[in-house]
Amino acid sequence: MKRPNKNLSPSFAITVGELARHLDCAFEGNGQIEIRGVSSLERAKEGDLVFLAHPKYQSLLEKSKASAAIIPSEERYERIPVLKSENPHLSFIKAVDLFYKPYHPQSGIHPTALVSPSAKIGKDAAISAFVYIGDDVEIGEKTAIFPFTAIYPRVKIGKETMIHSHVSIREGIQIGNRAIIHNGVVIGSDGFGFIQGKDRSYIKIPQVGTVIIEDEVEVGANTTIDRATLGETIIRKGAKIDNLVQVAHNVEIGPNSILAAQVGIAGSSKIGKNVILGGQVGVSDHVRIEDNVIAAAQSGVTKDIPADSMVAGSPHLDIRIWRKSRALLPQLYDLVKDIKKLKKRVEDLEKKK
Repeated sequence: MKRPNKNLSPSFAITVGELARHLDCAFEGNGQIEIRGVSSLERAKEGDLVFLAHPKYQSLLEKSKASAAIIPSEERYERIPVLKSENPHLSFIKAVDLFYKPYHPQSGIHPTALVSPSAKIGKDAAISAFVYIGDDVEIGEKTAIFPFTAIYPRVKIGKETMIHSHVSIREGIQIGNRAIIHNGVVIGSDGFGFIQGKDRSYIKIPQVGTVIIEDEVEVGANTTIDRATLGETIIRKGAKIDNLVQVAHNVEIGPNSILAAQVGIAGSSKIGKNVILGGQVGVSDHVRIEDNVIAAAQSGVTKDIPADSMVAGSPHLDIRIWRKSRALLPQLYDLVKDIKKLKKRVEDLEKKK
């Protein structure tokens, strides 16, 4: 078995038995059947591997043309070979990773790149066309910088990190190992800090801090992460940030936290570990969200949230209270009419006294 070195290799094949060993799964059926790709249940063809996440989808598996399937350990299926997994979705992701490999530019410095003589470029790093790298920049080994990226002076980037096209990394920023920075991200632009003068004009507060992005962080397209006013804006190890997210100055995002698209976090707020913020969640400044909190989409977080909470609404409420209040909303119109009727009856009774 040899892993393909392109995005998808149609000539790559692996037997069910070999694949089971690779995924650390038991298998049943013909272990010599060859698997040449992965697919969904509906689109699979001969030679494809699929997965069954839940028994309710078994009717789709019955109709599928796939040659093998990953199924839950407790399930039985005999029509085609099966790999049994405690977590079929996770095992399928590992299988996808076997067949697909993200595009990686060729190592070396492209002749059109503009690289400062004082920059340190690690072994097997790839610096693509029309990249700008400023003074005293350090780039780790096997890191890839895609075209039209601008890296300002004194930036430090770790090893095996991917910086996609049109990313701007401002001066003095630190990015760790195995991070992924998607297209159009801006890291280290000035925090939004102003003070009003006597004539009501605004005076800019100098933004002289930095941004630290730790290992294995992923930042989605067109997201912005502002530098600190003083000190650091920090994205901790393993955090995942979606597209179009705004992280303001001096914010700290804890390890393994997830920020969905269009989240906005105002300055100096602290997000704990394993926090999930749904799409369009807004967080006020100087708020503290403790570990393992989940905020539903479009929540407006206006004050601190204790650990292990689930909140929704704007301003945010405990999810149980929010659900009760939402259930009452459709009834408010009729309730108001009833109150008006009762009020009139009371007034009529008062007049008869």
